[in-house]
Amino acid sequence: MDWDDAYSNHTHIPDADSYPPRWAAKAQALRDMLSIEGRAELGISYGDTTRQAYDLFLPEADTKELVIFVHGGYWRRFGREDWSHLAQGALDRGCAVAMPSYDLCPTVHVADITRQISVAITAIADRIPAIPIRLMGHSAGGHLVSRMMAPGVLPDAVMARIRIVMPISPVSDLRPLLLTQMNADFRLSEKEAHDESPIFQATPDIPVTVWVGADERPVFLDQAHWLAEAWHAAHIIDAGKHHFDVVDGLEQADSPITEALFSD
Repeated sequence: MDWDDAYSNHTHIPDADSYPPRWAAKAQALRDMLSIEGRAELGISYGDTTRQAYDLFLPEADTKELVIFVHGGYWRRFGREDWSHLAQGALDRGCAVAMPSYDLCPTVHVADITRQISVAITAIADRIPAIPIRLMGHSAGGHLVSRMMAPGVLPDAVMARIRIVMPISPVSDLRPLLLTQMNADFRLSEKEAHDESPIFQATPDIPVTVWVGADERPVFLDQAHWLAEAWHAAHIIDAGKHHFDVVDGLEQADSPITEALFSD
């Protein structure tokens, strides 16, 4: 089996090169608008490097809940600035939305990124205290929010506030990535691949909804299935969606994916 092809989303999505610039333009437009309205706090540091920072977007009225979105990019690319537009649906529901960045491979290991996201979520929770938290992430971000469910990764006080976790198109078993050329950047050992795989964690007490596009690569359908099966979680396969457009519904307050995020 060609494992590099199996895990290559870009080469199997029509007009794939057009997506990143469109994301960036829509994200910039929302940041500009919210900044003018005084509803954006950008580049709030949570760590020692420039990428260890998050953006915080506020709703028009009083904040009801806090949504945290962790971006993907195979732990190697993108940042919070590429995904700001995905905050719109939750903002329209009266929620604050925080989006952290993190250092990228090969500068750091996947395990280092897990630790950074734990620090980021804790810092965000401290800045917006007392209200419920809804946690979601896409692709590598889906892996990272799943890792937050392992015992001891987040403080008990933060875990107690989390109402739902939604891994979107997550990587739940990192061991197949050992067979890809990408591992030159990941530098995963067999031990780290196992330890960083959410499927080997205990089933969390917090509700989990695993979301994946029906038109994704077969390995991503497998990865989502493995996590849902391991955790006895809700598992939604979104018809007609692939790895790049599966998150688009987060821009709308009443889309199926946003409704699922607020399903309780």
